[in-house]
Amino acid sequence: MKQGGEEIYVGPLGKHGCHLIEYFEAVKGVSKIKGGYNPATWMLEVTTTSQEAALGVSFPEIYKNSELYRRNKTMIEELGKPAPGSKDLYFPAQYSKSFVIQCMACLWKQHWSYWRNPPYTLVRLFFTTFIALMLGSMFWGLGSKTSNSQDLFNAMGSMYGAVLFLGVQNAGSVQPVVDIERTVFYRERAAGMYSAMAYAFAQVAIEIPHIFIQAVIYGVIVYSMIGFQWTVAKFFWYLFFMYFTLLYFTFYGMMAVGVTPNQHIASIVSSAFYAIWNLFSGFIIPRPSIPIWWRWYYWACPVAWTLYGLVVSQFGDITELISTGEKHETVQQFLLDYFGFKHSFLGVVASMMVVFTVLFAFIFAFSIKVFNFQRR
Repeated sequence: MKQGGEEIYVGPLGKHGCHLIEYFEAVKGVSKIKGGYNPATWMLEVTTTSQEAALGVSFPEIYKNSELYRRNKTMIEELGKPAPGSKDLYFPAQYSKSFVIQCMACLWKQHWSYWRNPPYTLVRLFFTTFIALMLGSMFWGLGSKTSNSQDLFNAMGSMYGAVLFLGVQNAGSVQPVVDIERTVFYRERAAGMYSAMAYAFAQVAIEIPHIFIQAVIYGVIVYSMIGFQWTVAKFFWYLFFMYFTLLYFTFYGMMAVGVTPNQHIASIVSSAFYAIWNLFSGFIIPRPSIPIWWRWYYWACPVAWTLYGLVVSQFGDITELISTGEKHETVQQFLLDYFGFKHSFLGVVASMMVVFTVLFAFIFAFSIKVFNFQRR
């Protein structure tokens, strides 16, 4: 083909390009090929636009008026006619394998992709361990102190710091990984290898065990160093809320990439929401102190639900008296008066953590299926 997509030769090459050479040497004015010269190089040289102008010919027109062109058209017409008794091709599904097989194949591929990416997996665990040791040493033994309101603020501060440090780090670190994987997905989906939902399932599922390990490492270190009450229920609740917090932050980072063209725009968009979540988390300004016209966003802020669950699960059932400066009241009553936290609301808080996690994962899967930011 010449520049512009016009055909100048369609046919067999022959041994050492003999048929190709014979065809072009038959054109009046074309120089003969020299002995030992590369036929492909020679063909490109003799069919350039400047050579056409010098010879006063048009190679596309020569081909369209040639016997070779007529033979090709006849062959196409013959091959285009179905054989007697033949049936049209029919495929029961778009993909050769079932959705479950596609999910398993994509999950296996993602497993090896993460295994071969230690800068992402191991560095995240190292950062988690470092933050756990730093916060544990900074708030050493404060989890068992409930003599005054400041002790509760300090314990809540350890939870608040961990949520922001680890959550934002998880969301930010997963974005370049998802951005690269999405580029590969575009190519493989175009080849009909698997569906968008299978890829999204694998990308979400592969993070679940990795984040579980991360939550366990952080939970065991911090829970023991800060000295929260060692009961099975409270330790479980602490791990539960930290695990789902890291999950929804990670899925939020994936979702931000899914709805934007690239990781750079995703990081800008997601950073704006981190600041808003920080403001409405209930730590800087408790929910009862937030103006009524903005209080609705407190309930839409996932970080607020995390802090609600962490604080209430650890201190919401304590009936010991504490000093609040002006009076003495139980820890349970102080949390209700100052933060609006109820221990009886713990089940709803746990459910909302699951809802946010599933919601962000669903939006990521939906965006992968609907949006296509591929540049051709």
